[in-house]
Amino acid sequence: MKHLIHFTVNGESCEILLEPNELLLDVLRNQLDLTGTKEGCGTGDCGACTVIVDGKPINSCLMLAIEANGKEILTIEGLAKEGALDGIQENFIKEGAIQCGFCTPGMVLSAKALLNENPHPTEEEIKTGIAGNICRCTGYVKIIKAIQATSILRDR
Repeated sequence: MKHLIHFTVNGESCEILLEPNELLLDVLRNQLDLTGTKEGCGTGDCGACTVIVDGKPINSCLMLAIEANGKEILTIEGLAKEGALDGIQENFIKEGAIQCGFCTPGMVLSAKALLNENPHPTEEEIKTGIAGNICRCTGYVKIIKAIQATSILRDR
């Protein structure tokens, strides 16, 4: 039996009719065409599917879409405003923290959630904040530098 749910995605109100066993990842990609959210492992281990739900990073491959009822969701598509990249996106580019790009949306959203909660994290806090995201290309040094650069810009 299908259920009607209401939630906000990237600032826009959505109403979706879905089966109770549908994953948020699948609804975002297949029904809302928000393909920046990637499926990596499907078990919550890689972080490629990370989105921000009510201010917290979550693995959308582990969340039933029905659990998103009434919630605010931010995907990578909603991070840029009026054609301008968010500071974290700009710094990922400037620092060369993007290689193949598969992990990037989830990594950027985990970093964004971290900086929203803690605008000036230490290197250890950054490592903890992105610990749920696996990158096989960069070795994390440039990712950490991009997050640190964004943190420094928040002082200006």
